[in-house]
Amino acid sequence: MVLALKLVVTPAVMVAATLAGRRWGSAVSGWLIGLPLTSGPLVLVLALEHGRRFAARTATGSLSGAVAEAAFCVGWAFGGRAGLLVASLAFAAAGAAVHALPLAALVLLVPLSLLVALRLLPPFPPRTEAVASPRWDLPARVVVAVAVILSLSAGATTIGARLTGLLAVYPLYSAVLAAFAHKLEGRAAAIGLLRGLLVGLFSFAAFYVLLAFLLPRTGAGVAFAAATAAALTVQAVSLLRILLRPVSRSGRDRPPAAPVSPSAAAPPR
Repeated sequence: MVLALKLVVTPAVMVAATLAGRRWGSAVSGWLIGLPLTSGPLVLVLALEHGRRFAARTATGSLSGAVAEAAFCVGWAFGGRAGLLVASLAFAAAGAAVHALPLAALVLLVPLSLLVALRLLPPFPPRTEAVASPRWDLPARVVVAVAVILSLSAGATTIGARLTGLLAVYPLYSAVLAAFAHKLEGRAAAIGLLRGLLVGLFSFAAFYVLLAFLLPRTGAGVAFAAATAAALTVQAVSLLRILLRPVSRSGRDRPPAAPVSPSAAAPPR
């Protein structure tokens, strides 16, 4: 069962997220990657292999990783040509700063850091058609996803639960997607992807808050079911309220025109 989870479920969700992102553009791609598509199955594997309390500590570490991911997005947006390096350093610095914080502090800090990051990044660019990706892109993501799950679950007892949870949420897929979006579609597309990631991280946070709280207190099935329901609810709200806001083509949303004096409006005689 555990091997099937590692080798089937994780690639399946990665393929689904990637194809949906290609269909609806870079912002939706980042938004989908914000879901705990790889770290969530990892915590389930750890719960099955090492117990619920160990998995709960990993979930808390993953929650602290959301703060680090917010720092990653800001670092990428303002890092210029060294965006990936600056973003990775920002991720490491923020992760080190919040790594040992208790769950109660993270419940307040995570949404605040996401809101600040969204405030700092430029707005979503206009929606455009997605650019075709190389053929090897999808298989490469599947291989990397499985490799991350296998390596982190194998080394979990060595590096500890909290650090496992933090490293599991390094935005590797977002970094790759942002790099391709920047190269193929320009900086605006990469920024849109990062903003989509930040929006998706609200559902990520809901997932891990419930998981970290419930795992020591109830069965793994109940905890994961409740956490998944909360994440999907928040994700649906964010899609309806933020990513799919219609772009008005009428003049109703335009700023009012400056008043014209009667003398200026009259035709010359």
